[in-house]
Amino acid sequence: MTSIKESTQPSYNHAQILRVITGIMLCMLLAALDQTVVIPAVPAIAHDLRSYDHLAWIVTAYLLTSTAATPIFGKLSDIHGRRAVMNPAIAMFMIASALCALAQNLPELIIARGLQGIGGAGLFAMAQASIADVVSPRERGRYQGYLAGTWAVASIAGPVIGGYVTEGLSWRWIFWMNLPLGLLAIFLCDRALRLLVVVPRPSRIDIPGALLMTGAVTALLLMLSWGGTAYPWLSLPVVLVGLLGLLMLGGLVMQERRAPDPLLPPRLFTNDIFLRGVSVAFFGSLGLFVATFLLPINFQLVHGYGPETAGLLVMPFLVFSTVGAYLAGLLARRLGKSKIILLGGLGSAILGFLLLTLNTVETSAVVIMVESVILGTGIGMCMPTSIVVVQNAVEQRDIGTATGSLLLLRSIGGAFGSTVAGSLLTLRFRQSEHAAHLRHAIDFGALSQGTHALDGLSAQAHDAIRHGLSSGFTLAYLVTAVLLSIAILFVFGLRDIALRSSAKPEGSTIGH
Repeated sequence: MTSIKESTQPSYNHAQILRVITGIMLCMLLAALDQTVVIPAVPAIAHDLRSYDHLAWIVTAYLLTSTAATPIFGKLSDIHGRRAVMNPAIAMFMIASALCALAQNLPELIIARGLQGIGGAGLFAMAQASIADVVSPRERGRYQGYLAGTWAVASIAGPVIGGYVTEGLSWRWIFWMNLPLGLLAIFLCDRALRLLVVVPRPSRIDIPGALLMTGAVTALLLMLSWGGTAYPWLSLPVVLVGLLGLLMLGGLVMQERRAPDPLLPPRLFTNDIFLRGVSVAFFGSLGLFVATFLLPINFQLVHGYGPETAGLLVMPFLVFSTVGAYLAGLLARRLGKSKIILLGGLGSAILGFLLLTLNTVETSAVVIMVESVILGTGIGMCMPTSIVVVQNAVEQRDIGTATGSLLLLRSIGGAFGSTVAGSLLTLRFRQSEHAAHLRHAIDFGALSQGTHALDGLSAQAHDAIRHGLSSGFTLAYLVTAVLLSIAILFVFGLRDIALRSSAKPEGSTIGH
């Protein structure tokens, strides 16, 4: 195999940078949309395929494979180049989308969604790594804001598009529509990434390391997905899959120490700034996923709003997460440092979560939206800044690998946060259910999709459930604030090196 070395140090003007950004924004939109667009289509899929078991795997399969494959795509791009990896990733995404649309039963759809997730991993990883090739760390936050805005648009538009397409046409069209978008993405990205100047040199991929890492990540994510939902936390399946993940993680560490060209170079893990940066990314993503998971159902279950209204009430959080990303970019450009931005972002996020703990069943939606604006701004400042910190601190030959590793930790952080929040909420719900002296248990999974599960309860029982759920949200927000405080400790010890004013340090090697 070959890696790539830069023959010259080309500088890119604003028009060329925008050309690259436009292409990768479309790729980011494709991958982000398919995380959410399928959610409102699940009931129609179940009815059409006559299968109601394991429906969650339609979403889970995509998240599992996209998480596990991200660092591999990062390493491959350091070897072969961003363009050489991006085009096959888009092609795989499109082929998998067609297989999803053609699926005749649930297993076929789940397998196709897994393949789609692999392609989506390439789109995410290349989008973040390609920015590092054309924009200096000092200017990069500004363009990271564009990607943050793309993610926010996908988060808002995905469920809406999925609902309208499923109702007006068929659930299969939410996958068919990826094909013309994918062709446009290939056209734009191929033209954009041709701007990058490269010269090949020998290198190879660490296949055993890739297999061990994929197995370890998959096992650990399955443990987080199953624990407390499909199985009790201390049940045999959850314990076994967790142990398997830890064993494969240990095998990965041993493999990377002796591999001639490791998938995860040990030099990254002796880089204190890299370690602190990916740790902040882990906790930042934890906060982001907790907020996006809890805020909509908080509005529904505690305050009685319908799903459509709850979605609108969450929009300020998503919008201001984009505003926070733009603000972080402007501050990075002005200050040339990142530490103060991370401290300000984490402080704002922690304040937002603490304010949310003060809410009761009587708190107005306006107050909650103001609190979510503070929270969203803080998280928006943290997410892109952590990427810039990591990319600024590693050698150019490791940009793809470091970016992929950070995105992996972000995904695991999000899964961990969702699991912790869901467990705490379920615990308080069961306690309130007992206090309400209900004759029959209520399915919390069904309740989290809407309040219909509470229909028929007496006013007293309904009130007890609402207050119990409110205390559950309070506890989840408080625990999240405490966890984010750990991230502040990592930032306090961060060596605040100046952000470079050029995309590539002198003498660096790059992967495209």
